[in-house]
Amino acid sequence: MPDTPAYPVGLRLTGRRVVVLGGGGVAQRRLPALVASGADVLLVSPSATPSVEAMAETGELTWERRTYRPGDLAQAWYALIATSDPAANHAASAEAEAHRVWAVRSDDADAATAWTPATGRSEGVTVAVLTGSDPRRSAAVRDAVVEGLRDGTLAAPQYRTRTPGVALVGGGPGDPDLITVRGRRLLAEADVVIADRLGPRDLLDELPPHVEVVDAAKIPYGRFMAQEAINQALVAYAKEGKSVVRLKGGDPFVFGRGMEEVQELTRAGVPVTVVPGISSSISVPGAVGIPVTHRGVAHEFTVVSGHVAPDDARSLVDWRALAALRGTLVLLMAVERIGAIAEALIAHGRDADTPVAVVQEGTMATQRRVDATLATVGERVRAEEVRPPAVIVIGDVVAVRPDAPGPGTPDAEGGAGG
Repeated sequence: MPDTPAYPVGLRLTGRRVVVLGGGGVAQRRLPALVASGADVLLVSPSATPSVEAMAETGELTWERRTYRPGDLAQAWYALIATSDPAANHAASAEAEAHRVWAVRSDDADAATAWTPATGRSEGVTVAVLTGSDPRRSAAVRDAVVEGLRDGTLAAPQYRTRTPGVALVGGGPGDPDLITVRGRRLLAEADVVIADRLGPRDLLDELPPHVEVVDAAKIPYGRFMAQEAINQALVAYAKEGKSVVRLKGGDPFVFGRGMEEVQELTRAGVPVTVVPGISSSISVPGAVGIPVTHRGVAHEFTVVSGHVAPDDARSLVDWRALAALRGTLVLLMAVERIGAIAEALIAHGRDADTPVAVVQEGTMATQRRVDATLATVGERVRAEEVRPPAVIVIGDVVAVRPDAPGPGTPDAEGGAGG
């Protein structure tokens, strides 16, 4: 009966005979999953698509180049009937019924004894959806569920196979939509989240009530001991058997002290996974329409930490060399010292009229852009009361506008994207 719901079941086909009749488009879509299931696949068809033929040539299945004949389904556990001959499909379906072989009919779902669900996979989970005679709806439901599992908006944490440990997740520049799919999924599966203030804070509200959220900025000890305290907390929670996410802003390894945390966890024998994030050094300029490179304008960009001044003995930056570069400079953590940095760059030869853009709270609802030159940026930042976090872009790319004409002369590389 067409209106009777199908009984869902997962077939374990490893080493078992599956017969596919027809080598056209239906077979091309269904064969990869049958092969992946470990089935012993026999394809019966006088012809096949190039993709199906390639599967036969590589030994993934056995192909008999002929039409269907009675007896083909006698030893099968499962059959896919998808020839272009209605009479052959009807005869094969009757044989499947006689031998109690579950069979799918591509040309007549009502005459089949089995239906193929819309399937998708994410991190070891197989999603199979059946809606009877509405395959488009099945596919839409499948896509919604799989997408939710992949991006973490549908929380379905593992319980039996989950391994305690720590994931260092780069949360991106702040907009919660800019965290990676893997990062969001791990966040949804966490027992404990230790979060930086620069991470995507809006995602914390979406966590289930049982998840413990620890503000890394409020971990006790003084400023000097803060990183050590974070390291100790990561190790302690992981050794309690919990799944821990260390949610960091940007990318864990771009001025994020991520490697220090990896080293501490490794010394403690705690499994650790690093999930890269979108760095604010490229995403924040992009959010306000600044390309860090542009054909005919800049062939390189350099990312520099501005957390210490150029004349500070602790500085590891060669400001003289940076001033000599023609490309783009992107400064992070430099708001408080931008005046001194600009003076050093000018003193070492960088043009005082070089365009500068300061982007505060980039990608967030409170984002704002302040434009200046290298000569005026220090005063502009003070006058506009710019505060961290902010990304500072120095170079001619700052003056590139979306409505500007393209460069008059192509560059040597021909403008190929990388």
